[in-house]
Amino acid sequence: MSVSVFGAGAFGTALAISLAQNGPVTLWARDVSPLENKRQSPRLPGITLPDQISITGDLEQALENDTLLFSIPMQNLSGFLSRINSDLEGKALVACCKGVDLRSGLGPVGILSETKPKAQAAILTGPSFAADIAKGLPTALTLACTDDAIGKEIQHQLSTPSLRLYRSTDTVGAELGGALKNVMAIACGAAMGAGLGDSARAALMTRGFAEMTRFAASREARPETMAGLSGLGDLALTCTSDLSRNYQLGLALGRKEAFDPSITVEGAATAQAMDRIAIDTGLSLPICHAVAALTQGRVTVDDVMTQLLSRPLKEE
Repeated sequence: MSVSVFGAGAFGTALAISLAQNGPVTLWARDVSPLENKRQSPRLPGITLPDQISITGDLEQALENDTLLFSIPMQNLSGFLSRINSDLEGKALVACCKGVDLRSGLGPVGILSETKPKAQAAILTGPSFAADIAKGLPTALTLACTDDAIGKEIQHQLSTPSLRLYRSTDTVGAELGGALKNVMAIACGAAMGAGLGDSARAALMTRGFAEMTRFAASREARPETMAGLSGLGDLALTCTSDLSRNYQLGLALGRKEAFDPSITVEGAATAQAMDRIAIDTGLSLPICHAVAALTQGRVTVDDVMTQLLSRPLKEE
């Protein structure tokens, strides 16, 4: 089976570099010139793209392969797929983005399934930074696909000596873990940026995980999925590392500093989407609500902490 990666940002390029260990990979980019000229990505300085990677800006050419990985920002995924005229029947479509679509309230697997129902949708998610994958550092991810037989095929195709994939059929849990942990990372970054300390961060991570699990259960996701790589594992990474863009945004908000608007931070839009869902369903998602208000400038970090700490006392 042949592989194409759509999106030549840091993560998509890193995946292409890792997968090139297994054979030829097609990397689709909007602008191919930076990659073709030096065989290097400005997002991954110092790393040369192997010869096994073919770079193209031709969408139709990249769509010829059997397994298509979409490393497209979550809020752009639906629009990107609408540009593809083919129904992609018989192909495996693997989402490599995390979040909840503001327009539809769907996750990446939901978007793929709704847009291309004749293809098989899956998601690749978990605790990972692009630079680590590109450097060949050991990384473990979740590959979730509702059809386990197809999931096995994709698992073997996308696993490399340094990239270990664990298989699941719980696509809902996998996509929710990846989406919601970004919201919690913003909250943790804001707490640290405001100087509230490691204990506050630990509390936010713990209560954030409870909030993630509660919402996932309402969508019939499995508890073990949330406790795995795509949930707890990704939460631990993004809430504690300065390399996380969501955590960096939180730090900037906590420090009352400007943040580069050109940097894609999926957790901000996801928090807004989750806040709408909470209102519509009546679910209690206090951290999602707080982060939505914080990222929209409607409240300060002090306001948020006051709101969270003044919630009614209850059993854990």
